Amino acid sequence: MSESEKPGKYARSANGLIASLVVTVVAVLAFVGFRAVTSKDLEVRPEPVDYLETVGLAQDSDLTLVYPPTLPEGWIATNVAFVPGDRPAFGLSILTDDETFIGVRQEDESVADLLETYVDEEASEQGTTEFDSRISTTWETYTDEGGDTAYATELGDDTLLVYGSADEGDLRLLLESLTVDPL
Repeated sequence: MSESEKPGKYARSANGLIASLVVTVVAVLAFVGFRAVTSKDLEVRPEPVDYLETVGLAQDSDLTLVYPPTLPEGWIATNVAFVPGDRPAFGLSILTDDETFIGVRQEDESVADLLETYVDEEASEQGTTEFDSRISTTWETYTDEGGDTAYATELGDDTLLVYGSADEGDLRLLLESLTVDPL
């Protein structure tokens, strides 16, 4: 037998294995506890996006998009989507100062298809609601069991859907600010 094949000089036993596992677990728990006490809670907010740039580019292509010209203080646009082509589509995601969500969707699809995609397959119609809006004064109203509300109207060949978990006041505030004015 060569020197390298000699067994180690320490005793290998189940008790030794258990003791080393206990030491490792205690060390990990001590580290996690130390980090929990010394680290600060980080507030993570999404980065705002410049949706007006997208609106401007679409308007340069002679497309009419519905958009809010400004957002209330504390609200941020978190995502903007624009699909050009024969059937253009526009989407805007907004986070309110209460950290609730509002979405705006404009595309050549039926109300039922947009509701199924962005709200809920089981959204129920609640009649119509009147708004002081330059886009439309009468909007179809929908809700789902999860607390989301959606308002829909027709704009030429497009359907416009304003929806989200925000309260009625915030949805109304955004909906009544919508415009198609050139930038």
